[in-house]
Amino acid sequence: MGLFAKQSSRFWLPVVLFAFSLFFLLFQGGKFALMVFIIVAGLCIYLICGRLSGISRVHGIRRVTGVGHDAVIMAGTSLEVHFQAKIPGVWPIPYVTVKECLSREGGEEHVLETLGIPDRKRQVEVSYRTPALRRGVYRFGVANCVTEDIFGLFQHKGRLDLPDKLLVQPQKAHIREWKQLHQLFQGYRHYHIKSQSFQESAQMNGIREFIHGDRLSRIHWNATAKTGTWKSKEFEKESFPKIMIVLDRYMYAYRSMEQFELAVSIVASLFDYLAARHLPVGLLSAGKHTTYLEPKTGASLQKAITNHLIDAEPDGTNPLLHVLKDRSRQIASGSLLLFISPEYGDATLPLLAWAKRLRLKPCHMWVASGVPETDHEQWLRHLQTTGVLGYTVTSLEELVLDLGGRI
Repeated sequence: MGLFAKQSSRFWLPVVLFAFSLFFLLFQGGKFALMVFIIVAGLCIYLICGRLSGISRVHGIRRVTGVGHDAVIMAGTSLEVHFQAKIPGVWPIPYVTVKECLSREGGEEHVLETLGIPDRKRQVEVSYRTPALRRGVYRFGVANCVTEDIFGLFQHKGRLDLPDKLLVQPQKAHIREWKQLHQLFQGYRHYHIKSQSFQESAQMNGIREFIHGDRLSRIHWNATAKTGTWKSKEFEKESFPKIMIVLDRYMYAYRSMEQFELAVSIVASLFDYLAARHLPVGLLSAGKHTTYLEPKTGASLQKAITNHLIDAEPDGTNPLLHVLKDRSRQIASGSLLLFISPEYGDATLPLLAWAKRLRLKPCHMWVASGVPETDHEQWLRHLQTTGVLGYTVTSLEELVLDLGGRI
């Protein structure tokens, strides 16, 4: 009885119809009863054979246009997904519904569903677009292929395990120039920002592509032999000013997630600008689990910072100053401290005083979205009177303009 109890009403409907048509034929007889029985029996056979559609053994592939395995894309991008499935068997299938789930680490989910009609080779090709994706790590789950009989009584399902991962980076602004950067370091001139203006130390920092004119002593012969292309040794630069980018992830400091996304985008944009000029830059991300990356140059640091910014969240439980005091020994005296935070006024004054006591050069990148314009002017005026460089940033376009460049 337990087995029969588990069957749905849709299962019992054709069973009851078949039983009635059979009894009608046995007790009534005649051509009409025979015709009814043949029609009902044919329909029941069709419904039963639906289980032989082959969709339970479906196989296929998924392609995301413009990206490859573990691809990296920018936040705000909508992706086009192409799904192709092959259904074995010969039993006719009217249509197939493809349903997938794109999950973001942290709980956000996007259900993607579309419908396709198999061709004569029993192949289904469908395409759909994802919504605009915000920064984070996304994973495709199991793809479900569902079909029904022409009456809509029974569903037949197949599952495709096609794991894919998408890395969505924060949005960035291309900073062409930062006119006031050279003023933050006494004894430096604007041309010192260019990498060729610094002497190189004997400390090897990595491997780069061969540049015409490199001496033979710079060629990295092992890397050249392995890759088949000329590689040169990269050495650390001497007398570089240390730059530490500080991201405030204190959960109570941000008014909205959009404000925090802007803060992360500012960090990514500044790092790209500084790294492109071969300046040693580090990161201190003050959150629930504080991340510290020592100031240096090279592709390894760039990858580490990028990976961190992809999944950084405003989960800090301690104010920024508290975290900085715990990490004060890791910040070299004389460093430029670029701290990106939405806090200002009385909440930031102790941090500025602490930075000056440690002979650091603070620069406040104030994430000021949602703050009245009058507060912008007052806070910038206060920073100027104390000799601290500061910027109010309400958008990435404003960041580029404030630093002295053009969009």
